[in-house]
Order: sequence, then structure tokens, then C-alpha cells
Amino acid sequence: MAGYFVMEPCVIVAATLMAVGVVASGLPQSLHRQLFQKLTTETFDAGSYFKIEVCEDGRQRRLVLDSQSMPKESNVFLVDHAWTFRLSDAFSQLQEVPGLAQRMASLMCVDTDLDTDIEEVDAVKGVLHENGTKSNVEDILESEIHNATEKGDGTVKWLELEDADIGDDMLLSLNLSSKFPDLQALSLCGNKLETVEIIVQEVTKLKNLRALWLNNNPVLKKCDHCMEDAILQGCPKLEIYNSNFTINFGEWALGFCGEVYDKDNPSSLCLRDRPLQSVTSLDLSNRCIHNLVNKAFSPAEMPSLSHLNIRGNPLEQNSVRELLEVLKGFPCLQSLGVDIPGPLGESAIEILESLPTLCTLNGVTASKILEEGKHVIDSMLQPRLPEWSADQPLADRVLSAMWLYLMTYRLANEEKIDETSVWYVMDELGSAVRHSDEPNFREYEKHCQKLQFKSLSYTPTKSSNTESLHRSDGCASRVYTDIPYVEEFLTRTEFVITTEPKDADIIWTSLQVDEDMKKATGITDQQYVNQFPFESCLVMKHHLAETVQKAHGSPEWLQPTYNLETHLPQLIGDYYVRKRDGLNNLWILKPWNMARTIDTSVTDDLSAVIRLMETGPKICQKYIEFPALFQGRKFDLRYIVLVRSMDPLEIFLSDVFWVRLANNPYSLDKHSFFEYETHFTVMNYGRKFNHMNTPDFVREFEVEHQVKWLEIHQRVKNTIRSVFEAAAVAHPEMHSSKSRAMYGVDIMLDSSFQPKLLEVTYCPDCTRACKYDTEALVTGEVVKVAESITEVANSSMFVVWFAA
Repeated sequence: MAGYFVMEPCVIVAATLMAVGVVASGLPQSLHRQLFQKLTTETFDAGSYFKIEVCEDGRQRRLVLDSQSMPKESNVFLVDHAWTFRLSDAFSQLQEVPGLAQRMASLMCVDTDLDTDIEEVDAVKGVLHENGTKSNVEDILESEIHNATEKGDGTVKWLELEDADIGDDMLLSLNLSSKFPDLQALSLCGNKLETVEIIVQEVTKLKNLRALWLNNNPVLKKCDHCMEDAILQGCPKLEIYNSNFTINFGEWALGFCGEVYDKDNPSSLCLRDRPLQSVTSLDLSNRCIHNLVNKAFSPAEMPSLSHLNIRGNPLEQNSVRELLEVLKGFPCLQSLGVDIPGPLGESAIEILESLPTLCTLNGVTASKILEEGKHVIDSMLQPRLPEWSADQPLADRVLSAMWLYLMTYRLANEEKIDETSVWYVMDELGSAVRHSDEPNFREYEKHCQKLQFKSLSYTPTKSSNTESLHRSDGCASRVYTDIPYVEEFLTRTEFVITTEPKDADIIWTSLQVDEDMKKATGITDQQYVNQFPFESCLVMKHHLAETVQKAHGSPEWLQPTYNLETHLPQLIGDYYVRKRDGLNNLWILKPWNMARTIDTSVTDDLSAVIRLMETGPKICQKYIEFPALFQGRKFDLRYIVLVRSMDPLEIFLSDVFWVRLANNPYSLDKHSFFEYETHFTVMNYGRKFNHMNTPDFVREFEVEHQVKWLEIHQRVKNTIRSVFEAAAVAHPEMHSSKSRAMYGVDIMLDSSFQPKLLEVTYCPDCTRACKYDTEALVTGEVVKVAESITEVANSSMFVVWFAA
């Protein structure tokens, strides 16, 4: 495993680095002997050269060189593993291993709000709520008055009462307007204010108020703009409300964002005409500004402005021309951040041509943009930090934050590679070396527009002229197969088994018949095979999504699906749009070409999605969070589809299917995402397997949900037909007169009993079909195992399929 990081002027290496991988890792040869010595003696001496420094307001740590100097490539340091686990065991280990959750929480900086042990906090919480909160707030107020008196005239103009458990009654009792009549900035973030009328009544008494923060109070979850309108009417000088600019914004709001005004300097100390003249950098991003044309926002007031960020503002009240004219007036403006497309138009090049003083636009140099002809460019990305709520247990915080720290590998021996990835967290030193980025969702919007206009209709180009496989000499057709159940149950007199592929009329194999196989076995293009050319467009999950999207755009029966190797920006955009709109953000990650839910994960964490890409190429698909349930459990349906021709499209589908049931009751509890038997249904490989005959399932399902299965079955048939029509339209090269194929199509029903396509499988495992007798739902025919594997689908289907 090459888990090392190159740092100038040294190299840090994970302790498990194998000697065979040293050269491949890029470690300078001059350090090989030193690495060997440190590995042999287990020397972890990085602490003598580096220190871990807190940054991002305590929410992140970084590694900095503590010694005075170190020549380039002069040393190598080992990093140990602090926690190694398999994903399914993560939650249980955090709960059961003493001290693990505490160490990981500290390492990942998600315990910064905990000054004492959790148990101690819980023990004193009740006392604080009963008699400590008000006295603590009053202590803050007295301290503010004392500080203001020492510094000046005793007038308090800036007051922060955040996370102080202030409710409606306490706000009334504090009587802030009489104690602080000249207050200009008030923060009540993170309290327990609930009543609009009380808040409006108390706040509007503060007539000089310029900024008010009520973020993270319960009242904001249930009120509309009426409270904001009432406060603005009662506080005509208010320029900032809940971090957003009001329609009254001017000198004070701009001064706050330009770091002219803060707690130590809440307003101008002297009566000067231009308090903003010293502002050189101004970050106005995400301030909900609708109109930027303002007396205070002008070259006359800010003649030295050189760096400006206006991203994330609608600015819909200004025309492009109007905004460019204002910005053109700032003589020193060199750097600009703005949404593209956005309020300044759709072209970065046109913006640069209109603002010739700019050196950088969205973090990219103007010369590079003009040289490469880029019209749309994104800004530099900011660090992505862990997020948590105060009431989250440490284990849950760690599960959410760990994706910013995890590394991964797989174990292997001479015979095979382990199917399950091993994840690990480096120790405190190693974990201080990392980064993650916050992307935008512009690519997602383009992706949606592209899918919106896709709708190709299927029209056959050939008439039905499928060749017959009957031999002209009247003998049985010879079948070569490497599939045991085919050899055992294919007993119809029209067919006979042969052990030599080159002698067969029909090749029915689980292997891919490519050119190498043909050369090795003597198979020719004149033999019939049970696979179509280019069928990967159906049986590989990323190609299946591309095929459907190419033909149908975004049909209801396919969940939003992204190939993480090619469409990660679009997925991230979708994720943030859902987050912005308060929609469910649960996703399932599936490997491109693995079966039995191997390396498949369910998560609502974007960082997890990004890191899980490291275990192999995957798709990320919107999880069906509200599926139809059977007796409280998830299930899906395996249908067998026989394809005789792709042009014209000739497919056969039986009304017999197999139901696959999860073992545990379905849950959306986030801890259940690690439970295989709750969220997955493939149980016939080493897990408890509960078989249920199709007719029994249908009868009980109809009673439980008061539905008619035949109506559901018709919708499923239409969906499956649409899937293969998509392949026929998008990939006409699939057609071959010498091909037939059997596919497994997996379908899940949502809570409205609408079918959702999960995947298409080549040469599906029919062991269960061979083991159990069942009954066709439409015809009522009992399908006997002993008759033929093919009769699991239909009593005469195999003959029709291959020998028509």
C-alpha cells in the first residue's frame, strides 16, 4: 500500500508501505535505506520536526514544519494507523471500543463544542437550564457594560448573546432596549426564540440597529417574510438581517464586509466623510443582494477597492450593462468573483473585455482565460469542513466526518483479492495532511437540460426474419455449455449436449465470447451464441444508465444516475440542489460490473460518495428511500428476459418472477445504512435465505396493500420493453442474426407501486428457478423443475427463442 504524501522538503510514509511498492510510490531512492531503517525499528519521529496547528476556527488541523529548516528530500517519516476497520463494522466499533470515539472525534475536530466529557455535560445540563441561563446572560451584559465603560463612555453598540438558551420570556425580561438604546449590532443566534410577535416587539425598540442575527432559532422554521418585513419597518436603519443585506444596505453593511466595522469598532470613531476609503478587499458573496447600485457602493466611497466577490447574489434588479458600468468605475479593481453565467452575462471573456483592469476572474488569471478561450470558469474552491449538530453523539459525528480523513486498501493473496475494502484513519500527524473542496452545481444544470430533451422512439429497420436453428438433416441441435444447471435440465429432444465448443450449433456459456476465446476453442462466427455484441450497454451499470438516458432522457422508471468517473460534478450539483431545497439526499453506490451487491454502499454523505470512488469505478444512483414493502421489509423482483432479435426487437418475458426479500425490517435510521440485511435483498450467498413462491407472495402482497398485481405486472412489462427499446435505438450495432441471450432484469417498486429499474444481468443465476416449482400468474400453469430450466420462463419459450 502506497499511502504516503509528498511534502516539501520531506516525505511522509504510512507504516504499512511494502518494500515492493517503494519504487512505484515515487519515493526518492536516496531515502530508501532510511525508510527501511525506520520501518525496521518502528521509528515514529515526525513529532520532533512538525507540529499540529489548529486552523479554520478550530474545525481543522494542519501540519507545519517546526524546525528551522530541512533540506529537500532529506528525511522520511512514518505515519501510523489510528483506526482500521471494514465499513460494516464502523458504527459498532465506535460504540464498543473504549476511547475510540473520543480519539476520532478529537482527531477530526468534531468535539470542539465539548469542554468536558459528555457524561459531565449531561449531568449539569438540567441545573444550567433551571437556574443558570439567566444569570449567565446577565453576567455577559454586565461584562459588556464594564468593558464599554473602561474603553469609553460606557455605550454598548455591539452585543453577542449566542447559544445562550434565550427563550421568549427571557428576551422580554432582559429589556435590552432600555439597557442598550444605542445598540447597532445584535446577535441572538442559536437560541430558543419561537414567537414572532415577541421578537418583533423587542427588536423594533432598538431604533439604531444596523445588524441583527437570529440564525438557528426555532422561529425561523415556521415564519415567512412577515417577521422580516415587520422588523425592517420598525428598524429603518437595519442593513443586515440574518447575514443577508436588506434593501437599506449602505455604508455600515459594506464596512462590516470590508472589515471596517466589527465588535471592537462598531461604528466610525470620528465624523469623517468617507469611512470606506481604506477598503481594498470586499467579500459580498451570498448576501442575497438584489440591487448593487447604491450610493455607498461606488468608486467615490471606495477608491482603493481591488478585490471584490459578488458570487451567490441574484442581482436581478440590475442589468448586465448597468453592473458593468458601475464596476468599470473602480480604477484599482484587479480581482473579481462572480457567477458565470450570472448577473454579468454568460462569458468570462466578455467580462474581461468590459473590465480591462482585471488580472484575475474567479481565481483564474485573465491571460489564461483569454489564451484558452474559456467563457465559463469556476472560482477557487474552499476547504470542506465537518458539520455536526450539538445533540449528535460522538459516534455519529465521527461517521459523518470520517470521509474527509479515510484511506483505503484491499487485502489479497496469490489466489484472489478480498471483495470487501479495508478503510483506515491515519494518526493525528498523518490526518493533519489532507484537503477537500466545495464544488458548485453549474454542471448539474447543464446535465438536466441535456436530459430534458431526450426522447427517441423505437422503429424497427428490418422485418422479422430470424433464422431457424433446426438442422437440415433433422438431427438435434448440439449445445455446448459450461453452466451446470443448463446441462442438467436442458432435456428436450430438440437439443443434445456436446463437450466440444467447436462442434456445437449453439454456445451457451457464462464467459464472454471474444476473439481470444474463439481462437482458443475453435468457435466460429457461424455458431449461435447466447450473447449479443456490445451488450455491455445493458449489463454494465454505467453503460445501462447512459443507454437509457441517451434514448429516453430521464424516465420515471430510472432513478437519477451518475457515472462517478465522468459525471461527478453533475452529481455534486444534484446533491447541493437537493440540500438547498430540503429534499432527501440518500444515494446508493454500485460498482460498474460486480454482482450480488459486492462493494455497494448507501449514504447521505457527499464526502463518503467521493471517497468510496477509491475502491473502484462506480455509479451513484438516487436511493429509493420509500420503496414498497412486504411485511415491513424491502424486496425486489428478478425477471428473466429472453432476447431473440434486436432489429426488429423480439423479446420474451414470463409472468413468473422471483421475489428477493431483505431479512430485517426496513429503516431509514442512518445507522441502518451499514446493515446489509436491512437495505439489500440478495441473501442466497452465505446469508439467511427465505424463499417465497411467486403466487404466495402475490396473494399476500395484494391483501396487504389492496392492489391488483396484474396492473403492476403490466407496468413492469412496459418498463422492461422500454429498456430494450433504448438499447435497440441507442446501440443498433447490438443486432446479430447469430445471437440469442437470456438476461436477468431487477425491478423494485416504490411506495406508489411504480416500477424502478435496478440493473440488467447477463446470464443470470437460475439456481433458484431450478430448485423450486412455481405457478405462472396469468396462465395458472404449474412450471415443474424437472421439465427444463427453460420452462421456468415458459413451457415452450426455449424452443421459440432459439429454434424458431
